[in-house]
Parts: sequence; structure tokens; C-alpha cells
Amino acid sequence: MDDKTQQVVQILRDLGLPSLLYLLSIMVVAWALTMLVRRGLPWLAQRSPAGMRLVILKWVPVLRLVILALTIVLIITLVLDPSLPNIVAVLGATALAIGFAFKDYVNGLIAGVVTVFEQPYRPGDWIRIDDAYGVVTAVNLRTVQIVTPDDTVVTIPHSKVWETNIYNANSGRRELLCVVNFHLHPLHDAMQVRQRLYDVALTSPYLQLERPITVIVSERPWDTHYEVKAYPIDAGQQFQFMTDITVRAKAALGDLGVQPATIPPPAMPPPVDGEALYPQHR
Repeated sequence: MDDKTQQVVQILRDLGLPSLLYLLSIMVVAWALTMLVRRGLPWLAQRSPAGMRLVILKWVPVLRLVILALTIVLIITLVLDPSLPNIVAVLGATALAIGFAFKDYVNGLIAGVVTVFEQPYRPGDWIRIDDAYGVVTAVNLRTVQIVTPDDTVVTIPHSKVWETNIYNANSGRRELLCVVNFHLHPLHDAMQVRQRLYDVALTSPYLQLERPITVIVSERPWDTHYEVKAYPIDAGQQFQFMTDITVRAKAALGDLGVQPATIPPPAMPPPVDGEALYPQHR
């Protein structure tokens, strides 16, 4: 063992039974406080006014990080004579061990600290990372947990912030923008259809009335494309909201006699020399 490691071993040997019990009690209290924050704040958020829910949830990772930092400080103060040589010895040996054995894990922890302060996502946000889309249910020290629309829990390391784009649909707000697409046959009255789609969105029971409704129309080679953009009351209602608009809009468009677009058949390749345009079946 090198000199720094020997110093750490000697410091641990000098601890008596009372100090070890105190050390154990610190760890137990830290674990209990972490569980209280992890489970108590989400419980409180679900029973708080709607405007406070996300405000309470975003404090979960912050408080867990504070508890961890205070625990480390208390342990170092107990174990060491807080002199510069002792602190340097412990930090040096710890960094050496962590650097070789837990490089990927520490990378995730550092990314977790960055996530706590920059907050690219927080509990209650709807995010997409790679091919996973869902609502953030927990921001742990190393990973973020999301639940997808089909009720699948996906655990993603925070280190993804270094290597991929993160898409946040609502970024701390209760509602998010929903887009419902319609591809219609070009032969129709666009002004009438646009107004009808607007009215369908306006009369949805899930609509957030304080946010705007937009109907965007674009012409394409084989169809007229409509995008209905609006906000549900709560981000968790996005799928009910989009389903409600789709079902009622289909009925409204049917009343107007508007047909959905059809994809034309692929063009036939030109005939090869000597081959009939429509060869007979053999």
C-alpha cells in the first residue's frame, strides 16, 4: 500500500466503538431522510394544489443531494482530525479507488449533479431521450426514471446529457402542446375544414382555455395536411385530448363530405425491350 492508503487505514483503526456507533447512526438517519424525501414529497405533491405539484417535485433531487453532501461532511469530520494532511490523504486515496473501479458510475453521478442544477428535466416533465418517451417519475443521483405511455418504467443514466439530445415537452409546466394531424383529399373547402377543426378543439373537455389553438394547413402532392395544435389542461391528459379531437374531428369531417387522402399506387416501371406492357400470366 502507498503512504496515503496506509494513513487512511490507520485513521480507521483509531476509531473507538462509540465513534463507530455514531458513524452508523449518521448513515441510518441519512438513509431515513432520503426515503422521506423520495416518498414523502411526491405524496405531498399529489395532494397539493395543481400549481404547486411540479414546484414540490423539483425539490426531490436537490434535497437528496444536500442530504448526501451533509452526510459525507459529518463522516469526514468524525473520522478525521480535519487537518489538511488528513483530508488530502483521504481524498487522494478515495479519488484513486474511484477513478479505477467506478469510472462509469462516477461519470453518472457527476452528470446527476449537473442535472440537479441545470434541470434539463424534473419530476412531472414529459421527456424524450433516444427512443424513450414518458413522464419523469424520479430523478435519482445517477439515473432518471420515466414511465412510458404503455406503463413501462425506463431507467436512463444521467450521463446521456453528455452524448444525446434531450427533448422536454412541458419543461416544468402543467400543460404541453399537442399536435393532431389530418391528411385529407385536396378537393374540399379548406376555409370550412379549418374552422371546423378549430371548433372541434375548442369544444374538447380537456382543452386548456387560456392557451391558443392553432390550425396549420399545408398542401402536399397527394393531400392537404392539417395540424391542430392546442394544450390540454394537464400534461397527463395529452393522449385523451388527442383521441377526443381525432374521434370528433372524423365525425365532423364526415358530415362535410370530406374524404381522407389516399396514397396513389406506385408507378409501374417502364417495360423492358421485347416485353409486353401487361404480361400475361403463365
